[in-house]
Amino acid sequence: MDINSKDRLIFALDVAEVDQAKALVNELADAVTFYKAGMELMMTGEYFDLLDWLVQNEKKVFVDLKLFDVPATVSKAVKRLSQRGAYFTTVHGNQGMMEAAAAEKGDLKILAVTALTSLDEGDIKDLGFACDVQELVVSRARRALSSGCDGIVASGMELEYIRDEVSDKLLIVTPGIRPVENRPTDDQKRIVSVEQAFQRGADYIVVGRPIKNAVNPRQAAELIQETILNSI
Repeated sequence: MDINSKDRLIFALDVAEVDQAKALVNELADAVTFYKAGMELMMTGEYFDLLDWLVQNEKKVFVDLKLFDVPATVSKAVKRLSQRGAYFTTVHGNQGMMEAAAAEKGDLKILAVTALTSLDEGDIKDLGFACDVQELVVSRARRALSSGCDGIVASGMELEYIRDEVSDKLLIVTPGIRPVENRPTDDQKRIVSVEQAFQRGADYIVVGRPIKNAVNPRQAAELIQETILNSI
């Protein structure tokens, strides 16, 4: 797929209020063209107003709500969302849920979540999966492809294994990007750098705190954009 290099950076709008989100979008200006909005903003009651505002301002939107419900409910939710102008949304369920989402996606692209980047080997076992992270992620990728999903969300730690299994048939969006050394308080465990993500096969990266918490967020985003250009 032909992807505009600037669109490859997705900024995570992980803030408490819609006004904060809009202020960040305005501050980042043309340094960022793609935004992810998740559950924290959903709880404000103004989530879809923000989605509409982003679309009206010619930004791409990743609706990251990790849909998980009976297939009929997932299907109806995706059908409604497909009419809002979002570009990506996530499904976190089994094959039936993924198939239901894919059947009603329209122009919306469905991403299947493989394993959250905040989970490590011990967490996976604690959840009851009798396999290692790599096996789980590759299995999820195969199921996403057979279900009609457009892509997956996957850590950079497993990208090479995924590409060996599914080639370029799935888009891969990679969160857990840390341009600098991870802090002890960071809840992301399976992380990679910008360069590593693209060298290993990512199509998009999701970056939040390294931009949001920077002294100059726009400059931080521009530096990441420059790194992406040199990595693809």
